[in-house]
Amino acid sequence: MNTQPTLFVSHGAPTFALEPGEIGRTLKHLGQQLLPLNAVVVISPHWMTDQVRVTASAKPPTIHDFRGFDPALYDIEYPAQGHPDLARQVVEQLKSSGWSSSLDDQRGLDHGAWVPLLHLLPDARVPVIQVSLPAALDASGAWQLGRALKSLTGQGVLIVGSGSLTHNLHEVFQGAEDSAYAVEFAHWIRDAVRAGDAQRLLSSLDIAPAAKRAHPTPEHYWPLLVAAGAGRLEPAAVLEGGMRYEVLAMDAFVFGRGVSGRVSDNSQADSSMKAATDRQPTMPSH
Repeated sequence: MNTQPTLFVSHGAPTFALEPGEIGRTLKHLGQQLLPLNAVVVISPHWMTDQVRVTASAKPPTIHDFRGFDPALYDIEYPAQGHPDLARQVVEQLKSSGWSSSLDDQRGLDHGAWVPLLHLLPDARVPVIQVSLPAALDASGAWQLGRALKSLTGQGVLIVGSGSLTHNLHEVFQGAEDSAYAVEFAHWIRDAVRAGDAQRLLSSLDIAPAAKRAHPTPEHYWPLLVAAGAGRLEPAAVLEGGMRYEVLAMDAFVFGRGVSGRVSDNSQADSSMKAATDRQPTMPSH
């Protein structure tokens, strides 16, 4: 049986597409380990709807849903095929689990989907569908959404929750005066992942240190819970990502399979979160 793990990846800013850094190279290596894949299902906070919607286009367009960045970003296409049959299956599966859901044959892949996939699966040969996040989601709902998708992993489908381990955009654009809080929050989440502690992950935005500062709004955290809910918490692997713009933690987590490559232990994680592994690009002015 081609059973796949699930993945949470921090997609950072759109500039991640042009500047993969260490985590981009690690994701490419991971993608090679995961093949063969029958399809990828991505959940991104950049598509939020009242009820769950699922992309059904056979050729989903690449959406450049950002402004003010390097013009080269707007030339990038991620020409993966869609998977209408799988999309229909996902809708029926979600409905059977109590989620109101429908197909969307117009929607393409937003940057929360295609930017990490550009590194994970650069040849774009694996079909991709995207599942929207319900706007009224909470921690329990995000976990249950993952549980509703879980059986797909036994069909050779990779479920990717694409969000951000920390996501305070005000501090990114205004310039962070103190990055220690982001390091502390990211370290706390990594420890919860390593421990396979579902309750700690579910309550993180209430009890983790500096949670409200790390996530002033929760939508970039929910994909982590979707991925964890869809997978197996043990074994889990932490893929080092370092920091971008001082306060955007770029770690990725693999649930349900040990992986080779650069996987952090505690000492590596401490050092990687104290200093960025990537050159800090300039954010656009707004």
